[in-house]
Amino acid sequence: MSAFYRPAANGRRPRVDGFVNPEFRARAWKVYLGQHLVSDDKDVMMVTTLGSCVAACIHDPVARIGGMNLFLLPENPSREGPADAAARYGGVAMERLINDLLARGARRERMVAKVFGGARVIESRYDIGLANARFVIDYISKESLTLGGVDLGGAAARRVHYFPASGKAIRRLLRPEAMQGAGRREKLYREGLAARGVGEGEIELFEEE
Repeated sequence: MSAFYRPAANGRRPRVDGFVNPEFRARAWKVYLGQHLVSDDKDVMMVTTLGSCVAACIHDPVARIGGMNLFLLPENPSREGPADAAARYGGVAMERLINDLLARGARRERMVAKVFGGARVIESRYDIGLANARFVIDYISKESLTLGGVDLGGAAARRVHYFPASGKAIRRLLRPEAMQGAGRREKLYREGLAARGVGEGEIELFEEE
């Protein structure tokens, strides 16, 4: 099977970009901000890039199905504003990913989560990366999921390659030159989030390696 996904709250399908990755000999699917993907295909690899954002990769080793999300802010949004923007927040992103896995045969008591990101890429009084990292660890504990891997914090952006059928995850730090302007783009995006009204799966904050 290919990657599964549910329509966004506004009825649109999230953007799914696929390409063949020769290094890993896999069909790579990009996971964008505010999006989650779920698959049981052993040939599918999910890929995302992270600064202060966090990606949770959750896998059921018995059902051999897994998924990845990507969120920007830890707090749950207000009930006002575009419904499809809600998945950019950790509480909504985690709930949607877990519910989608459950709907496709995964069991909560078997779920293993690996979490990545939460770097400090913007100099500010409020460390959003740290807040995201604390949120996701706390959420996993409260939901009684098994924490199978943690790579959070630091000052470097990451790229994560995740194989949802096996639960294998590979993290690579981006080169310093790939970080140029990344903090500025993320800051501008956060500041303009409410005004832009950009739909799910339409934003990638970091350039390729």
